[in-house]
Amino acid sequence: MQAIILAAGEGSRMRPLTAGVPKVMLPIAGRPLLEHIVLRAKEAGIERFVLVVGYGADSVRDHFQDGRSLGVKIEYAHQNEQLGTAHALMAAESLAEGSFMVLNGDVLPDVGALKELAAKGMAVSAIKVDDPGRYGVFLEEDGIFQSVVEKSEDPPSNLANAGIYLFKKWIFDELRVIPKSSRGEYELTDGLNRAAKKEAIEIVELNSWLEIGRPWDILEANLALLAQVEPRILGEVEEGATLKGKISIGRGTVVRSGSYIEGPVMIGQDSEIGPNCYIRPACCIGDNVRIGNAVEIKNSAIMNGTKIGHLSYVGDSIIGQRCNFGAGTICSNLRHDKSNIKSYLKGEKVDSGRRKLGVIMGHGVMTGINTSIYPGTVIDAGYWGRPAEVIRGHISPEMKDNGLL
Repeated sequence: MQAIILAAGEGSRMRPLTAGVPKVMLPIAGRPLLEHIVLRAKEAGIERFVLVVGYGADSVRDHFQDGRSLGVKIEYAHQNEQLGTAHALMAAESLAEGSFMVLNGDVLPDVGALKELAAKGMAVSAIKVDDPGRYGVFLEEDGIFQSVVEKSEDPPSNLANAGIYLFKKWIFDELRVIPKSSRGEYELTDGLNRAAKKEAIEIVELNSWLEIGRPWDILEANLALLAQVEPRILGEVEEGATLKGKISIGRGTVVRSGSYIEGPVMIGQDSEIGPNCYIRPACCIGDNVRIGNAVEIKNSAIMNGTKIGHLSYVGDSIIGQRCNFGAGTICSNLRHDKSNIKSYLKGEKVDSGRRKLGVIMGHGVMTGINTSIYPGTVIDAGYWGRPAEVIRGHISPEMKDNGLL
């Protein structure tokens, strides 16, 4: 079985984390999201892959190369212009085999469902959801796909499209004739609706499903995947440090005396932790990270090269690469009235659905000493703060330059 993974998009709803980094390469529990997808598909028996790349293609190619390091074969197709999911799949037509699986690059499926899907003729995957208005949903009859209805204020079903398909090569004939959608893109689901008129397409329901479509989805994914990671200590843990629960520490990392770490926690390579810091459960800390004295971190993702200075607090937050926290930076994560935190997607204020959410910080951000950051704040890549700032809302570097902060 061959799998084609659609991994060409930026992931605009994941901004500012995707500034210069494609969504599929964002780290989840110590690995790029795309690597988790490849490994799950491999576990389901798939050994040949085509990665459709576009935005940030070099970072994908550099990381995966020919796939040999993962025990699979990887080829690449390039989508020069991102014009929708059908357009992305068309880019891989010359590499597609007679029957192949298609996976979206932002969905982590369960292995059992992938195995079941691979045994079908033509099939699609679905999962029942509580909020179907966020998704395209399937109409079905006796387990056979009838049509897909894209995001609707009044969805006719709660059977969400999970973004995994099993196709035969003639699907490309259908994709070639579909028109652009109202969004100005060629949609794979339009081709799916056409294909259903030619051959019965079975629906396979997933047992579990993780979609990484919003920045705070990284926190949910980390929590789920950390539970599956086997703990290992490859770095140095000084006498006087306390480690409890499932904890992984990479080579070259030093955990200094007085540090207190409660798993599940994953820490990458060549990082420096402590002394006298507190790392609480569900934290994923990358490579070359510095966590200083009297820092507390809880349920957060800290990406490579970031330095969090002493006397700081980071809760329920996603921190990009190469950020630097001035001493005493506090990321608040809870409203006094305990209501859901509002944050921002593509500049629009939205309900995150989370009672606790800290900051979503892009790459290369630097805060001044004694900075306070409101819950749900989004800070674009490259912002440099001043001492004693109070930061809230959606912040861009231009706001400082224009005197708005």
